[in-house]
Amino acid sequence: MDFVEQKPGLTAVIAFIVGVLFGLVVLGWWLWPVQYTGARVGNLVDADKQAYVRMVSELYAFDRDQGKVQTALSGWSGDVTACALAAATTDAAESARLTAVAQIVNGQGCTGIDTSTPAAEESGGGTSIAPFLLILLLLVLVGAILYVFNRRSEMMASSASAGPSYAEVPEAAPVAGGSTEVTAVPIARFRTSYGRGHDTYDDSFSIENARGDFLGECGVGISESIGTDSPKNVTAIEVWLFDKNDIRTITKVIMSDHAFFDDALKAKLAPKGEPVLARENETIVLETATLIINAEITELDYGDDNVLPPQSYFDRFTIELSAWAKEGDFDEPDIEGRVDELMNY
Repeated sequence: MDFVEQKPGLTAVIAFIVGVLFGLVVLGWWLWPVQYTGARVGNLVDADKQAYVRMVSELYAFDRDQGKVQTALSGWSGDVTACALAAATTDAAESARLTAVAQIVNGQGCTGIDTSTPAAEESGGGTSIAPFLLILLLLVLVGAILYVFNRRSEMMASSASAGPSYAEVPEAAPVAGGSTEVTAVPIARFRTSYGRGHDTYDDSFSIENARGDFLGECGVGISESIGTDSPKNVTAIEVWLFDKNDIRTITKVIMSDHAFFDDALKAKLAPKGEPVLARENETIVLETATLIINAEITELDYGDDNVLPPQSYFDRFTIELSAWAKEGDFDEPDIEGRVDELMNY
């Protein structure tokens, strides 16, 4: 019963297969097999066809009714069967009768008639392969359905086990200036992709809580490029977080392998934010007074250019941003104090 409740789709497929096999094999072929009626002569086996042609030739020798011969042997290669029997018999009289009825049907008798391989009848005959083809088609269809259900189940299981990528966020973070511990809860997730040639790449997202209150913004954009300007060879991408309760905008610069280990380029980008080496599946954490962003690099492909250093610019870059809000009571940001601090600097 648990299996039925957990996998109703697979249960339906299994029930369908059992029903088809039981109905087709047990009921259709064993208990109540199909009874054929009204079959034409062309549907008979060869032995019955030959007996039928002999009876027609003997009847014609008795009543000389050519119309009956035409009706009996036309439309299913009866003349071919008659000629085959005429060639095989050692009885001269029987051979003459069979040749005569063939003459009535085709107008030429057995001259030029190939009796080694009888022509295929228009109405068919012998054992039909249609049931076997039908069974094969059903098996292929069932296999395809099972494959789809299995793939769907695997994907759902994988998704369920993986869950949201919030593991890197701390369960509790201290409030600035106090000892109270607060917890962080996920409130939004954003996905953005860069591809070479998108020279104006700059995505930003509004962060709101469940009530629709504005909490801040986050975004991803081009930070630095090298080489030609069109298209840009992007060597660094910046991810940033703005918190309405924190006057600062936290920025981290995700650098290519070449940029991260190039001291001059790294020094040039240092004022923009903390440098981070780009690595696929790497999670970068940005934290402000009331917000946390988990930025996970889910796709990273470098371009290949003989002129530029290896692994120096991105060809494809995809990142997922998971936004968290810290729960607790926070004081209004000291904007004036922060401005004075910046001015003094």
